[in-house]
Amino acid sequence: MKPYAEVIGDPIAHSKSPLIHGFWLDALGIDGDYRRAHVKPEALEAYIADRKADPYWRGCNVTIPHKVAVMDVVDDPGDIRRTIGAMNTVVRQPDGALIGTNTDAAGFYAPLAELDLDGAAVAVVGAGGAARAVLFALARAGVAHVTILNRSPLKAMGLLATFGLKGEVVGLDAALPPVSLLVNSSSLGMTGQPPLDLDLSPLPEDAIVYDLVYAPLRTGLLKAAEARGLDTVDGLDMLVGQAALAFELFFGRSPPEGRDDELRSLLTT
Repeated sequence: MKPYAEVIGDPIAHSKSPLIHGFWLDALGIDGDYRRAHVKPEALEAYIADRKADPYWRGCNVTIPHKVAVMDVVDDPGDIRRTIGAMNTVVRQPDGALIGTNTDAAGFYAPLAELDLDGAAVAVVGAGGAARAVLFALARAGVAHVTILNRSPLKAMGLLATFGLKGEVVGLDAALPPVSLLVNSSSLGMTGQPPLDLDLSPLPEDAIVYDLVYAPLRTGLLKAAEARGLDTVDGLDMLVGQAALAFELFFGRSPPEGRDDELRSLLTT
């Protein structure tokens, strides 16, 4: 047997994480494996208990819909529950303990690091685990106003207060405000999910549209943004960024440098 990590979710067949981690394992010559596991919500606790007993299991990345529920079944030494309120990574410690953390926030912010978002107005679609990481990062970046668009506005009401952000919560059918940055943190537009149909005309010419969905890579939202000549960021940027942090936690090595273009080519073929 060799050490392995996984990505868990429901659905999970679309996940590109095995390609990313597999590419890095091969490039570094590490004798390890990275898999995907389809885990339904009612099976999450049993899955974690089963893997905790496996000494070869190094941990897992956590995707929809488990990022909040997983906090109830692993340790939280970094107080992720209070700060972000969602976990996307579980790591097995040498003593067998399982700790949860979040690499989404750093992965999300990496493509925006050179932008000055201090005082900016931002719109975020969604109010789930990914949205929590996005809002955490935006609060740290000093944005002035956040509009959350969500199918159920009531569910999202507490998020602004949680992260100390000023803003408002509106339904998905509300008109977009003229924000500098629009982020889709929901699953809308993902393969097998309903489309995200937004009128982008209120956005200024220098706005950036960032879609966390990566299957398909060119979502309907990004196509609409490109048609308007807006700058876009696709879901691979965040996916690879958060994966790099998780890889080091799982396998004790940083991903190889200078191979990003090769990896992106692999992921888009």
